[in-house]
Amino acid sequence: MSDGHTLLDTPEPGRPNRAALLIGGGLAFVLLATVGATVGWVLAGPDESSPTDPPAASASTAATSAGFPTSAAALPPAEQPATVAPTTPRTTTPPGPSTDSTSYVTVPDLVGDGFEGARSDLRDRKLGWRLVFGTGLGEKVERLDPAPGTRVSHGTTVKVYVAGPAPEAEVPDLDDYDCADAAATIVERGFYPRYRTGRVGKVHSQDPEPDTTQHWNDEVAISCGATEE
Repeated sequence: MSDGHTLLDTPEPGRPNRAALLIGGGLAFVLLATVGATVGWVLAGPDESSPTDPPAASASTAATSAGFPTSAAALPPAEQPATVAPTTPRTTTPPGPSTDSTSYVTVPDLVGDGFEGARSDLRDRKLGWRLVFGTGLGEKVERLDPAPGTRVSHGTTVKVYVAGPAPEAEVPDLDDYDCADAAATIVERGFYPRYRTGRVGKVHSQDPEPDTTQHWNDEVAISCGATEE
């Protein structure tokens, strides 16, 4: 016999047990809360900040922000695509335009030679010459301009500097020479021709007179063609 009522008291006929109602309601609440949380997690998707994210995603994101394609950055170092630097073609062709070697000649080394022999050598090489006599002694060549070894075109005049003064030479007799032949003879003797009346025809006068003595580089004037009035 009890002196009070408890939750487990036997219910009266026709009335539900109060304890059973409380326990059943609590279980239903827990079950509904669990189902709601599960549905909410599924709808929200995985948390992007979750520490369980795969490492490849982090490497891919870093590579993309650094300017590399995602696919290349995700490869291991041994599988990275090789970068080949362009090569510059090499050539053994010397710079500058090509020239025809037949139009050029090298100034010979004539220093120390006699000036007459130096003149002949230059003439054989199709080069001009100009004798520049000095005030010293001897007939040796002291220097050339252009210098020996210089590559020049045919017809270039080379200055030949001679140590001593111009020697004496005898003026040839040019009467009745063709004008061109007379000029060549004057040059051969060491003089320079000067034309008074043109360069065509026969020589009919000259100055200085034949067989007179002059010096190398002096002028010999000739008159060719029509007779002077």
